Amino acid sequence: MPFCSNCGNQVGPTQAFCRQCGAAQPVGPATPVPPLPHDALSGISPRTASILCYVPGMGWIAAIIVLASQRFRQMPVVRFHAFQGLYLFVAWLMNDQVLKLALTPFSHFHLHDLVSVVLLIMSIFMMVKAAHDEAYSLPLFGELAHRSISEN
Repeated sequence: MPFCSNCGNQVGPTQAFCRQCGAAQPVGPATPVPPLPHDALSGISPRTASILCYVPGMGWIAAIIVLASQRFRQMPVVRFHAFQGLYLFVAWLMNDQVLKLALTPFSHFHLHDLVSVVLLIMSIFMMVKAAHDEAYSLPLFGELAHRSISEN
């Protein structure tokens, strides 16, 4: 049974107007909405998912989606990249919140800028490594990522 295009009230298939709001209803057969695919990530390759986990500023979203998806649950390399990308994002947050806000007023040396450049280089480096299907383990971040994978 169709629904009103204005208020969502149930209308008969031959009714030209809604009984509730009086809005005119489209004439003719309604086109069915195609069903959603079983897995929305089915078109994304493991390599692409791994690369997306390291995109500066937005990779954490891809990492969370990868870790939550059923498709990549049995792929330890992709999960490693997702965890390592999350830990790299945490380093970005700590750099922005701790170094930039706490240390900048007291020093003329801009440690925040130096750490930002290092984190950007690490992100680009890991995107290249992920593009070559290499699970390179960054110091500290890689160790944490390996522990996170083994705990699941």
